[in-house]
Amino acid sequence: VQLQASGGGLVQPGGSLRLSCAASGSIFRINGMDWYRQAPGKQRELVAAETSGGVTNYADSVKGRFTISRDNLKNTVSLQMNSLKPEDTAVYYCNADLRRSISDGYRVYWGQGTLVTVSS
Repeated sequence: VQLQASGGGLVQPGGSLRLSCAASGSIFRINGMDWYRQAPGKQRELVAAETSGGVTNYADSVKGRFTISRDNLKNTVSLQMNSLKPEDTAVYYCNADLRRSISDGYRVYWGQGTLVTVSS
């Protein structure tokens, strides 16, 4: 199983970016799919999460600015980021809580991270 994240880059304050993450490989079922971020010198933190049933959860710092969305048929998750601030600068990671077969338990897999830099 692999998670491939993309869409990071340099953006000015107030701008927008859309991150995407695709899970591939032997996948039986995906439960939650999340986005985390880690800024330099800080711990990794949860940014947004969405369950397989569409329930979402956001960090207070991004509520109203970021939107997570999933395509359960394509095993993808996206993060639309609007009104970006310099403090949003971080490496963003996607993850998925999934099982590879009906006989496997759930396990969390991580993508490789994509850098988002918000700067003028």
